[in-house]
Amino acid sequence: MPAPKTTEPPSGKPAAFHQGKLADARKPWKKKTPVEVIFEQAEKLREEIVQTEAGLIAKKRQLQKFEEARKLFESA
Repeated sequence: MPAPKTTEPPSGKPAAFHQGKLADARKPWKKKTPVEVIFEQAEKLREEIVQTEAGLIAKKRQLQKFEEARKLFESA
């Protein structure tokens, strides 16, 4: 039994996109200068470093708690 055909256009985009409903919702593409690209990449890297450092601090606290627990178990 053949699969029922859909009314979606062959481009893979939803029918509403071709009707202009979603086309207005997208911002127009703006070409970035190389300087803007570098600044954006630097900002992303800075944010990634902050998140990584926060994770490292949390892991250090957890390790400290485990070390304290280890001392308690060894002294008993």
